[in-house]
Amino acid sequence: MNRKINTGLLAYGMSGKVFHAPFVSTHPGFNFVGVTERNQKQAVKDYPSVISYNSIEELIADDSIELVIINTPNFTHYDYAKQAVQAGKHILVEKPFTATSAQAKELFALAKSLGKKALVYQNRRYDSGFNSVKQVIESGKLGKLVEVHFRYDRYRNEISPKFFKEEPYPASGLSYDLGPHLLDQAIALFGKPNSYHKVLTKNRVDTKVDDYFAIQLSYPNELNVFLTASMLVADIQSAFVLNGIMGSFSKNHADVQEAQLLKGIKPTDEKYGVENPADAGKLTLVTEDGGRTTEFVLSERGDYNGLFEAVYQNIVHDVPYPITEEDIIAQLEILED
Repeated sequence: MNRKINTGLLAYGMSGKVFHAPFVSTHPGFNFVGVTERNQKQAVKDYPSVISYNSIEELIADDSIELVIINTPNFTHYDYAKQAVQAGKHILVEKPFTATSAQAKELFALAKSLGKKALVYQNRRYDSGFNSVKQVIESGKLGKLVEVHFRYDRYRNEISPKFFKEEPYPASGLSYDLGPHLLDQAIALFGKPNSYHKVLTKNRVDTKVDDYFAIQLSYPNELNVFLTASMLVADIQSAFVLNGIMGSFSKNHADVQEAQLLKGIKPTDEKYGVENPADAGKLTLVTEDGGRTTEFVLSERGDYNGLFEAVYQNIVHDVPYPITEEDIIAQLEILED
């Protein structure tokens, strides 16, 4: 890759340190130029050559930067994305892309009019568990799917000190935090649903935002997909359950990438993204005589590098980006309703 994309990060909090900097610093197609750090200057300790800008406006104004990664609080995404595109930058925006589908359509249209790319960071398409689910569905072993359950559970009964997660700003609450992950996975596999039903509730003491949601997506051929997330699950359930007329598949959420990145393991490490074999998914099939067979499905390696490779190929070679504008608009129409 002779062409490198000069890239800037808008923040160096957890997402910047874990989900972005390790990739734009190791992928041969990117040059990690700089990051915004208003107060503590931490990035240079990890990346000595990086520039630490004092403000987002300063970073966006740097003519050498071609791609801006927008990893600021949800309610700021639209404004910063618009500023960056108007300044002639390509953008990669964390989920949720925007608070509304109207904002998303505006940004996509603006980017097109200026010859820039507006891309959305949906890294959970590159989790090991999702790879397993996709593999099992594509194998056809389950036959016609009847119901699919995707869950993302935690136990966090306290109110987070991160104000932007707990105040009722646009795109706040668990539905906008984990909903984009689950909806994107469902839409990636099955497309836009024919209809949906959504429930949001508030359960923690003094919470101002939803901390539980359940979304039922109805698809052709009688398929129902159920998406659930909660901050109050003490006994974490299977993250993926597929039921078809010929069998079932279940799998826990065992992708190791986030935990490895938090420990400082690099995406270039040979063990990066390799799931523990003990977390293999369980595939149960019905035999011709009505019996059952069980096998365990090892996950393919999870690798967020796949997303950054897709970003590179889209910007440099105009290869279609797998997370389409239509996918994002469908997702946001459900979230905003």
